Amino acid sequence: MAQLIFLDSARHDLVHILRYVTTQSASLQTGQDFVAALRLKCRHLAGLPGTMGRPRPELREDMRSFAFRGYVIFFRYVGDRLEVVNILEGHRDIDAYFDDTE
Repeated sequence: MAQLIFLDSARHDLVHILRYVTTQSASLQTGQDFVAALRLKCRHLAGLPGTMGRPRPELREDMRSFAFRGYVIFFRYVGDRLEVVNILEGHRDIDAYFDDTE
């Protein structure tokens, strides 16, 4: 089992997702439940043996991704850690996002 780490960028994304889902659903509980499900999926990925997710070398050499409920979890393996880098809406221009953040 890899140690799960959420980078600051991923934590920021989770706050944004919480606000967005809460606003769209008019329910703080719905927003909290959705963010909890995203975090649980990340824990699940860290707990699986081997290398999970789709390789994303077009974004960064070590980047991988996993789609979940309309969002894409971007992560990388660093030693015995799974680092969640970002969690983005699936319809975004992902290539442009990562070009802007480098």
